[in-house]
Amino acid sequence: MKAIRIDKFVDKIEDIRISEIPVPEPKDGEVVVQIEAAGVNFVDLLYARGKHQNNRSLVTPPFTLGLEFAGTVLSSPISSPFKPGSRVFGGSLGSYASRISVNPTSLYLIPQNWTFAQAAGLAATAPVSYGALILRGRLQRNETILIHASAGGLGLSAIQIAKAAGARVIATSSSLSKLSIARQFGADECINYSSPDWIDTVLKLTQGRGVDVVFDPVGLVDGSLKCLRQRGRVLVVGFAGMPGGGERIAMNRVLLRQAQIIGYVRTFSIPNTFLQTIPIFWLVLAFDHVRYGETDRIDPAETAQIWRELKVLWEEGKFKPTVYDEEYRGLESVVRAMKDLESRKVWGKAVIVMDDGDRPKL
Repeated sequence: MKAIRIDKFVDKIEDIRISEIPVPEPKDGEVVVQIEAAGVNFVDLLYARGKHQNNRSLVTPPFTLGLEFAGTVLSSPISSPFKPGSRVFGGSLGSYASRISVNPTSLYLIPQNWTFAQAAGLAATAPVSYGALILRGRLQRNETILIHASAGGLGLSAIQIAKAAGARVIATSSSLSKLSIARQFGADECINYSSPDWIDTVLKLTQGRGVDVVFDPVGLVDGSLKCLRQRGRVLVVGFAGMPGGGERIAMNRVLLRQAQIIGYVRTFSIPNTFLQTIPIFWLVLAFDHVRYGETDRIDPAETAQIWRELKVLWEEGKFKPTVYDEEYRGLESVVRAMKDLESRKVWGKAVIVMDDGDRPKL
């Protein structure tokens, strides 16, 4: 079958190639899914180049790229709730391929009125945004939240979840066009954080008080502390804007603000026995390590709660897909999609829609 196989780390994204690899054989109760669409993530860029911390020893060539997918179940154990023909989505390394064999705990049924493309970008965004805002950030009605990179997949999910919770949303992004997208998804106020006075603008919008909560997927904690209210919360969910992987924070600012800085990440499963270690930095007082794919194993009840409550939101029309409006068809478009993501052209989720040429013949 066809797949984006990384046989050695690449220097340039253009060096990524489509390969022919064996069709996966299910092991240990796994479900085989024919992939119809795959989400594109910033982590894909790092993995392909060997620049992610997991590449030091755990995600090493050869491996198949891609972290999110949606598709049709081809085979499953008799006891599985996912029967052949079921429309499912999930998160697992190896999603840029015709088929994937995954643990059923990585799968969820696609909402009835959603397409494969709409569901393919859900696994890496919605649960992170929901878990960070609602479970860790304890966002309350009438609080004000500052959402950075608001037109990205995480940001647009966060806007919708925050509005459903009754919060006021101040959204930031790097262009007027992206801020327009953020407003379409429910942002109350929009600020271009390329402007040197964005912090002053946030303070003005909050009458000098500052925001209650900050949602940061890019690495803007330092500046955000300057417009955070006393005892406010900063939710760190990524460092997409920081090539070195993080910020240097003056901890006296954390002390004087009595700020809570909370790290939150959800991980994906690895087909078969591929295990990963992802460090999570809790900048308040804690430091922990979570094995790749172990989020669900450590606290399956939390995972179930997140998806149960997200389902309520989309059934009530309070959460909708965030698919970028550029078409990426077939595995040959993966490189173009990754380059568009890297150049910050993409809003929401770039999604690869498979074509007939990507599928193995039966």
